[in-house]
Amino acid sequence: MKKLKEILFKVNINSVYGDTDIDITKVTFDSRNVENNTLFVAIEGYRIDGHDYIDQSLKKGASVIVCEKLPKNFKNNNSVYICVDCSKSALSIIASNFYDIPSSKIDLIGVTGTNGKTTIASLLYKLYNDLDIKSGLVSTINIEYDDFIETSKNTTPDPITLNHHLSKMIEKGVQVCFIEVSSHGIFQKRVNGLDFKGMIFTNLTHDHLDYHKSFKEYRDTKKIVFDRLGKKAFALINIDDKNAKYMVQNTSARVYSYSLKSKSNFSSRIIEQQLNGMLLSIESSEIWTKLIGKFNASNLLAIYSVGKLYNIDKIKLLTAISMLESVVGRLQSFLSNNKVTVIVDYAHTPDAIENVISTINKIKSSSQNLITVIGCGGDRDKDKRSIMGKICTDLSSRVIFTSDNPRSEDPNSIIEDMIKGVSKFNTDKVTVEIERSKAIIEAKERSMQGDIVLIAGKGHEDYQELKNNMRVKFDDFKIAKEIFNK
Repeated sequence: MKKLKEILFKVNINSVYGDTDIDITKVTFDSRNVENNTLFVAIEGYRIDGHDYIDQSLKKGASVIVCEKLPKNFKNNNSVYICVDCSKSALSIIASNFYDIPSSKIDLIGVTGTNGKTTIASLLYKLYNDLDIKSGLVSTINIEYDDFIETSKNTTPDPITLNHHLSKMIEKGVQVCFIEVSSHGIFQKRVNGLDFKGMIFTNLTHDHLDYHKSFKEYRDTKKIVFDRLGKKAFALINIDDKNAKYMVQNTSARVYSYSLKSKSNFSSRIIEQQLNGMLLSIESSEIWTKLIGKFNASNLLAIYSVGKLYNIDKIKLLTAISMLESVVGRLQSFLSNNKVTVIVDYAHTPDAIENVISTINKIKSSSQNLITVIGCGGDRDKDKRSIMGKICTDLSSRVIFTSDNPRSEDPNSIIEDMIKGVSKFNTDKVTVEIERSKAIIEAKERSMQGDIVLIAGKGHEDYQELKNNMRVKFDDFKIAKEIFNK
């Protein structure tokens, strides 16, 4: 329970109607969750406008309404109305205040960029706990801390969920929380009101342009979180990406850099790669890691850099990093009964799929075939489909185009978009199989001993998303294991 006037601290308010010296026991933006003494925030979404549910919220016991548009009959009841310019921004600050500003009592480290967020955040969480620094995680896959684990609904949760879990982490004695910060989360103001101790920038490539409309808008959205960092915070940037310095040009934070190619605060290089790992030189010290690929060398360097910024002993840090294993759905592999290496990866952007396939090609021998099974998501950025189709067919021995969360779109039309990018010299490499499980069977039938099969796009996801928001169970790794080991 908290006083309304305390909850509204720092909220940009246009007008107040009613008494703010009242007790609030709950905050929500979902009218279905309203009960007595609830503060309801009306948010205009893409499909649903919370302002249409104000009456329903009042009937269920809401005592305070925060909104951008006052209802016509708002003076006909005893509820308090708070009119604001932006309900989304107000919700973030209200949620933080309601839970006593938990981000100020914990080291909150954000990870943003197109690729690498999940790997860096998840492995930092594992590393810090292994080093007895009690940590929490908010990622695309899970929210985890102490003995609590919950499957994530969004890469960056809504502000109420986020502040609730940060508050619980503090109760459990968690010292550091690593959180993925998505462009959607930034744009929808889910991270407004959070006090970040640090922010990591990984890279920026073609993604989410269905949502942000242009690369510039996508880039500038990511930059917002760096602009808001305080003087006591740190910004850690991957200067191998040309957008890195742009991200921090207006930040007040202390800026550090990491790189595999350029002069930087923290550096590394790959000495040797195999399918079961690679030998790295990090700051002139050699370590063997179970992860593979240039992108993972960069991810591990980011992890090392954060450890050094926390003054963790170098030998202890490198030893712990060498013990880390791949995150679920990120270059996750098994060897089938007939000696085919099957790799499942979340790569669903042009840059990510090129990185993964290029990594495999550098490691495999010329006699090994690489068969790639891939699709593109429906109702998402259409421009990347032909690019991904071209990359896969240019770099693979054979490609099987299939469905991957088609949502409201026809899977055939999605695949047609992918095929548009295929060179006339590579058309004979392409097979189309709409049903994903049959596509994996096709890959098995076409593979021989020693070959590599890459199943890309879904990674950790255990579902297919179809029309009318319907989800059916589908786990690439589990299904591939069943098919290849029959």
